[in-house]
Amino acid sequence: MYKLSDFEKSSKHLYKIGKFLSICICIIIVFFLIFNVSLIIKSYINPSEIPNFFGIKSFTIVSESMKPKINKEDVIFVKNVDKDELDVGDIISFKTGQIINTHRIIKIEKQNGEDVYITKGDNNQKEDRGYVKLNDIEGKYLFKIPNFGIIAEVLKSKITLVILLVILVLISYYQVVLTKRKLKRKEERYEYNKKLLKENQKKDK
Repeated sequence: MYKLSDFEKSSKHLYKIGKFLSICICIIIVFFLIFNVSLIIKSYINPSEIPNFFGIKSFTIVSESMKPKINKEDVIFVKNVDKDELDVGDIISFKTGQIINTHRIIKIEKQNGEDVYITKGDNNQKEDRGYVKLNDIEGKYLFKIPNFGIIAEVLKSKITLVILLVILVLISYYQVVLTKRKLKRKEERYEYNKKLLKENQKKDK
C-alpha cells in the first residue's frame, strides 16, 4: 500500500531534481548572456575588430578545408597568442581580406626581418597563396564543438539574448514561488503540530 510518507519522499526527491536542473539551466543561460553582452559591447566599441571574451574568439567553420580535424558547421575556439607561441603544425584563424580562414601552419619564413606563416588546409592539395603576418592572425586553435554552427549563430543574435533573459526571469520567478510554497507548508505543518501538542497536553491533564 502506498503511504503518505512515501509520497512526501517522492515529492522531495522530484523537488531536488527540479531545483538542480533549474540551477544548471540558469548557469548556462547566465554564461551565454554574459558572453553575448560582452561581445555586443566590444563590437560597438571597436567595430573594426572581431570581439573576444577574455582573449578567446569563436568561429563557425563554413568549408571542408580542414577535414577530418575540423568539419563544416563545427564551432572552433581560438586564443590570442604571441609569435613565440606559434610553431609549425599549429592551427590558426587568420584574416584574408574580409574572410576568416582556419588552416595549419606548414612553414615559418622571414620577410624583411619579420616572421611570416605559410598555411594549408589539411584537406587541400596545395598550400595557401601568399603568407600570413602576425597582425592577420585572430588566434590559435584551442578546441571545437562539433556541429554546433547553427545553434551558435542563433545564440549570437540579439533576439536570442532577449529570449534567454526572459527564460532566466521565468525560472527565477518559478523558484521563488516554489520556495514560498515550501515555506508555507512548513509553517502550516508547524502550526498543526503545535495545535496537536496542545490538545495532547490537555488530554494528559
